[in-house]
Amino acid sequence: MILDKINGPDDIKKLSIDELKQLSEELRQYIIDVVTKTGGHLASSLGVVELTIALLRVFSPPEDEIVWDVGHQAYSYKILTDRKDRFPTLRQYKGISGFPSIKESPYDAFGAGHSSISISAALGIKVAKRLKGEKGKVIAVIGDGALTAGEAYEGLNNAGQLKEDLIVILNDNRMSISPNIGAMANYLIRVTTDEWLRKTKGHFEKVVKKIFGERIYKRMKRFEDLIVKGLFPPGMLFEELGFRYIGPVDGHNLETLIPVIENVSKMKGPTLVHVLTKKGKGYKPAEERPDKFHGVPKKKISVSVEKPVPKWTSVFSDALIELAEKDKRIVAITAAMPSGTGLDKFQKKFPDRYFDVGIAEQHAVTFGAGLAKKGLRPVVAIYSTFLQRAYDQIIHDVALQELPVIFAIDRGGIVGEDGATHHGVFDLSYLRIVPNVVVSAPKDENELRNLLYTAVKSNLPFAIRYPRGAATGVEIEKEFKEIPIGSWEILKEGKDIAIVATGWEVSQALEAAKELEKKGLSVTVVNARFIKPIDEVMLTDIAKKHRLVVTVEENTVKGGLGGAVDEFLSSWYGGKVYNIGVPDMFIEHGDQMLLREKLGLTGKEIAERVMNIVNKNKLIMS
Repeated sequence: MILDKINGPDDIKKLSIDELKQLSEELRQYIIDVVTKTGGHLASSLGVVELTIALLRVFSPPEDEIVWDVGHQAYSYKILTDRKDRFPTLRQYKGISGFPSIKESPYDAFGAGHSSISISAALGIKVAKRLKGEKGKVIAVIGDGALTAGEAYEGLNNAGQLKEDLIVILNDNRMSISPNIGAMANYLIRVTTDEWLRKTKGHFEKVVKKIFGERIYKRMKRFEDLIVKGLFPPGMLFEELGFRYIGPVDGHNLETLIPVIENVSKMKGPTLVHVLTKKGKGYKPAEERPDKFHGVPKKKISVSVEKPVPKWTSVFSDALIELAEKDKRIVAITAAMPSGTGLDKFQKKFPDRYFDVGIAEQHAVTFGAGLAKKGLRPVVAIYSTFLQRAYDQIIHDVALQELPVIFAIDRGGIVGEDGATHHGVFDLSYLRIVPNVVVSAPKDENELRNLLYTAVKSNLPFAIRYPRGAATGVEIEKEFKEIPIGSWEILKEGKDIAIVATGWEVSQALEAAKELEKKGLSVTVVNARFIKPIDEVMLTDIAKKHRLVVTVEENTVKGGLGGAVDEFLSSWYGGKVYNIGVPDMFIEHGDQMLLREKLGLTGKEIAERVMNIVNKNKLIMS
């Protein structure tokens, strides 16, 4: 096998075109074999195999620095640089990351877990190389929908102004996770299907064949994209931004792609190469359903015949549809994540009340604010890690104006194998400090439904944060109930220790209470379903009755639920407060439950930590 002989980029430069084609097939199969076992971003990676080979054939990283946007495109790059043997550890605990990481390899020029950062980062790297007198090219590979986000255009705008020798590869597969939407997506489709361009191409072919003959035409054909397509209007948008536009180029034809990139590598100034690829290339199921195979879970063997527990996302989706059937004010917004957020079902039911704005979280929030200003009830469904990108809009456009935008924050807490860039462990903290925003987290399915109902009725900016994966499995109640904002509930009463938990951690607090009672301790468990405002009356009462108050949250210990409790009790409480949460550090990738155990966030570990505090402080319980 050719792949067996590849130990780094230099080995690719020694291969013939036929060998590179064989390498493409072997590489694609290796990715399929591994990712269908470990889980990961399959379709995106399969689409850039030839492009990756062409880039490594022409350029020599790490001297030449390749910045990958939407980092799940970089699997083949990882394999062909220095991680071939470690690739089976992809996204596993202590294994290699599913995204580029500067801490993982010198070949990774820049980390990329979120989209649309490559042009800005690559431009900064290029300017720094010039100022420091360093050699080497800088290449930004952007695609998989990343050109729908604003930062990409900020980078293009600045790069066109600075005139640096920057190469931008636009990997156009017409997809992000779902099909791309918006004016830019439509523009790129026009570029690649332009009838005038195709007629010009046909005319060029006839003229060359007539003058020079078939043999000369075949030699020139490989430069077709460079000679013809780059000179005509379809790339005018990028030309106006200061880029030399080359393309569109077939991203799976190495005989065309390599010469084009070789020629581009010699050009001066900012250059954009428009490469057409097929998401899921080489794996029929992924080609037919690239949205379904964008990310695939790792294989799990199950022998259970019990009714499966619904996922939190599905519970949210069903509840939103139920509410929207009765309330025409409700509209739904996603930032290119219809299936991930569960809004694909809402779209089918209410197509006129559903909006996919592309990978543009900032726009999604302000767009929602505009809808709310006119009396609608926009529900903005965004993963916790991606909502961070719209923080200014949350503050300035929603909270400051007290507009009733509802934030459905999926993937709150530890998410698992996607790792540090995707763990949603900061939202309770970054939202709690914003005035006018209600921040909540349900303990189970019914509470999620009821919080959503409460949010719709509240006329306030309202955030509901829930985790990834299976919910608790409680029986769904048919009727919605409004929950008094700021109210907590006591799930279990005891005398010695009060555990105040929020969200998924409520179930773990109950488990911890069982463990502690085996050791003779009497435990109160409180469901702190509102992180802002907190239930000051209940907190005062339980603090007076217990010498130890423990807070538990799947959020950073800095500034979340624990911070709120600390602030309230600090001036008068005579007992001890102990905060349990995610430590002040970025958490690596790994199985979701394994990471929770390692972080001490499951029932057994919580009980052990509480006992250590009791023993360490020599607290005498009743």
